[in-house]
Amino acid sequence: MLNKSPLASRSSQGPSALRQRLSRWDVKYAPYLFVAPFFIVFAAIGLYPLLYTGYLSFFSWPRFGGAVGDPVGWANYVHVITDPVFHKALVNTVAIFLLSSVPQVIVATVIAALLDTNLRGRSWWRMSVLLPYVVAPAAAALIWSAIFADKSGLANQLLGVIGIDPIGWHTDRFASWTAIATMVNWRWTGYNTLILLAAMQAVSRDLYESASLDGASSARQFWNVTLPSIRPTMIFVIVTSTMGGLQIFTEPRLFDTNLQHQGGANYQFQTLTMYVFNTANSATDPYPRAAAAAWLLFLLIVGIALLNFLVTRAIQNRGAR
Repeated sequence: MLNKSPLASRSSQGPSALRQRLSRWDVKYAPYLFVAPFFIVFAAIGLYPLLYTGYLSFFSWPRFGGAVGDPVGWANYVHVITDPVFHKALVNTVAIFLLSSVPQVIVATVIAALLDTNLRGRSWWRMSVLLPYVVAPAAAALIWSAIFADKSGLANQLLGVIGIDPIGWHTDRFASWTAIATMVNWRWTGYNTLILLAAMQAVSRDLYESASLDGASSARQFWNVTLPSIRPTMIFVIVTSTMGGLQIFTEPRLFDTNLQHQGGANYQFQTLTMYVFNTANSATDPYPRAAAAAWLLFLLIVGIALLNFLVTRAIQNRGAR
């Protein structure tokens, strides 16, 4: 019997060993290659502008100046924080956020639970809740602006039928908050509904059968089975609704009938994003002050989103015990 030479043995094992090595590299590094394009694009058009905005906020840059001027320290932040218009924009943003995001998540959860039942024509209902999201934001804002018109709007006409005096939707501060929050809820409730519905459909039906055999009602199954099972999705929806609600811009800007788009004659519904935009188009050292306002908005969003995450997780962990 002939023995194979060591050289022939190594040559036969070479391709196999190389394939094994490539296979290990594929399993180990392929996931990073798949997600790398997103982070590369984010670093180019997201992270770099964010960091440069923070850098710019500590300098002076006149509107018609050629380049960034001298460093001014925290002067731009002091100017923004002490600006009365910024105070109004901050209150307006938080108020509209509370009037939109909180009811939005609650209503989306209830609608998702109803669509998760044996509802007749449920495919049609599931598609229909997404129709407001398909409508262009500008078109939706213009339609709702006409509905909430101060003199000839449909809302005031309906209120007049039941004997209520017309409401100044554009002049009254709380009324303008309510109108804008209604526009936001109409557009985004269906989107969040489908996200929560997908999570509810992933819950095992065996859990509901066991709860039913134990005598649990539908409401009790919802509280003790559905909500704990969709906890991660609920946290995701709350956090994303928080970030979106604090960055609202299109609805209040198009809701404003004033050609200067200041968020009302007395800034009664100007939001923080509108404040940043208007500051960047002002006449006095606009870009660094707008950068400072943008970073204050960024820190506010991060802080409230983190608080929402911690509170929601604590409440759900307590309910699961």
